[in-house]
Amino acid sequence: MLAYVFWHAALPDAQSVEYERWLTAFHAALCADPLPGFIGSMSFRMDRAPWLPSTGQVYEDWYLVEHSGTLDTLNDAAVSARRQVSHDRVAALAGSGVGGLYRLRKGQVALDQTRVAVWLSKPRGESYATFHAALGPRLDQGVTTVWARQMVLGPTPEFCLHAGTDNRLSADLGVHISLDPVWSGLAPNDSPAVGESS
Repeated sequence: MLAYVFWHAALPDAQSVEYERWLTAFHAALCADPLPGFIGSMSFRMDRAPWLPSTGQVYEDWYLVEHSGTLDTLNDAAVSARRQVSHDRVAALAGSGVGGLYRLRKGQVALDQTRVAVWLSKPRGESYATFHAALGPRLDQGVTTVWARQMVLGPTPEFCLHAGTDNRLSADLGVHISLDPVWSGLAPNDSPAVGESS
């Protein structure tokens, strides 16, 4: 499973209520007419995004797809048919934006329960096998999923751990960012139940 993640910020003078109204309208339109290979989407309001220079409110959108072939279809569909108006309205109110591609490495997708993201990199000189083995016990510390950046497509550190409100991860593990749900196109019982992905 892959996730296209898009960080974006409202222009400083944009009203958050209007921005979020068009943002949720876009996600709703996208999920109402699902594309082949498109699993669903989730949008969060963030307390910060160090890799996105902005003075406006910052958001993080997750678009889950079964495979990379779906990305072309998703890209075209985002600006067509009944999605175009809401896409264009929120884009007009947006300032900066940047995206990345991530692959599920461990755990079960539970974006609807995610409230904390921890971004971290593999220590220099450590093998990926050792690093992934060390992440295993984190799943017992409130982590639901481990995502890995693909082909250096993204501005963040290489790995993302998602955790719920019972996050017990140490503060020095990586960059901790609080997430506040704005839109969920994944019902709690419909979120993909995926074990470790190779």
